[in-house]
Amino acid sequence: MKAIKILNKLTNISTGLILLMLLVLASCADELDLEPLSAQTSEVTFENPEAYKQFLAKIYGGISLTGQDTSGNFDDIAGINGNFSNYLRLLFTTQELATDESIIAWNDQTIHDIHNHVWTSSDIFITAMYARVYFQVGLVNQFLRETEPGLLDERGNVDATLREEIAGFRDEARFMRAFSYWHGIDMFGDVPFVDENDPVGAFFPEQMSRMDMFNYIESELLDIETRLPNPRQNEYGRADKGIVWMLLAKLYLNAEVYTGAERYTDAFEYTNRIINGGYGLVSNYNYLFLADNDRNGAEAEIIYPILFDGIANGSFGGATYLVHASIGGDMNPADFGVNSGWDGLRSTSAFVEKFDDISGNTDTRAMFHTSGQTLEIENPFDFRQGYAVTKYRNVDVNGDIGSDASGNNVDVNFPMFRLADAYLMYAEIFLRGGGGDASTAIGYINDLRERAYGDASGNVTTADLNLDFLLDERSRELYWECHRRTDLIRFGQFSDQGIWPWKGNIAAGRTTEKFRDVYPMPSAELNANPNLIPTPGY
Repeated sequence: MKAIKILNKLTNISTGLILLMLLVLASCADELDLEPLSAQTSEVTFENPEAYKQFLAKIYGGISLTGQDTSGNFDDIAGINGNFSNYLRLLFTTQELATDESIIAWNDQTIHDIHNHVWTSSDIFITAMYARVYFQVGLVNQFLRETEPGLLDERGNVDATLREEIAGFRDEARFMRAFSYWHGIDMFGDVPFVDENDPVGAFFPEQMSRMDMFNYIESELLDIETRLPNPRQNEYGRADKGIVWMLLAKLYLNAEVYTGAERYTDAFEYTNRIINGGYGLVSNYNYLFLADNDRNGAEAEIIYPILFDGIANGSFGGATYLVHASIGGDMNPADFGVNSGWDGLRSTSAFVEKFDDISGNTDTRAMFHTSGQTLEIENPFDFRQGYAVTKYRNVDVNGDIGSDASGNNVDVNFPMFRLADAYLMYAEIFLRGGGGDASTAIGYINDLRERAYGDASGNVTTADLNLDFLLDERSRELYWECHRRTDLIRFGQFSDQGIWPWKGNIAAGRTTEKFRDVYPMPSAELNANPNLIPTPGY
């Protein structure tokens, strides 16, 4: 049986809460066009004490679901096909398709502009990612308004036990807002700031500098960290201290990009907390990406899973997308626990060549399907050009299919943060002078490589440990986990340095403009809000 998930609360969500959300979240992007909340709707909705946890479930589910149901009639954001509008699917588009690790064969709207580094401020996928960030922020802001202590007093039906539970819910919601704001500054730089203290209705949010938003995210995380449960002590998939530590470590690791000032010492402190937080590596790398990765041992390594359930989710985004869209050519969908392949995602030769042996017989992280595929890509729209990636599979360790017997939707939880990343972060922080020692750093690297190779044959020494090696090792370990664009920018290899096939819209690849290290403020937002400033270069 799948682990009990807060996401399942959405299957019992009340009609009143759905109406409340539709009233509050009329805008697809920011709070500019929010309509006033009906006090009567709010009062009726929260007569049911379960509504508070249902609302929190909606916030978590905003990363994995497209909307209120699986019909496509209630997608959370508009202006883009609902199958593309999932938060995690958009995150993969912006974080992976823009890099050497992935390319797609489809020709939907501007999807190829992302890999080709020729996107504009009107790009539909970039606009939708921005909308997803601010939809999540809007959800959290309204949840905090609805759970303000004075309002709970007025309702008069919240006892001491529930009040304490709601206080914890508020901290979890604030984590989720910080998580989305982190994506905001990582991808867009200077972004508008709205919180629960801003009015509901028509107003123009002020744009906040990347540095000031960095400081805000940091302060939020440091505050809630003191009250959240210890690592692995909350319901699986919900925020705890370990998840907060990981986001703080990520924030500090990239601080020089975000603020111009390095914070590697702080990154070292929180990376160490994670490493000593009670997590452990699963014995088999492959187990991390299977349908039972919440109970096959991988759950000990995964710090923050984005939860998926083949029966409850019903979305063509997220993990369902990663499994189906990776299958094509002469690959057998049944081997992956699904009913069809979508002939979409595969790799570039620049990524494949990071492995000395692509068979997977030595380094098991090399998960490629090569039969009927070419290594090089002359035609980006032909799925058979470029090796397919077999990383995500909707089967358990015994090869049995996930919970959806039809093979439509998958049970694979997406490993947003995991311990292996912290091991790699330790080594990078050491190399950048933030703390630690060479022996420990190389020990963590070799722990990962021994798992991958099955023995010490793939081990490296301190002489091998440099930033170039580490960037490649991060790719070998973490590919298709939505880290690559951020990593390449931090290492100075994303725009005007690194080259890979079809970057710059030519087969051999070329460098692109430095301003592409951030995505543009969407033109629709610039037209709607006079307080926003166009992103330089666009």
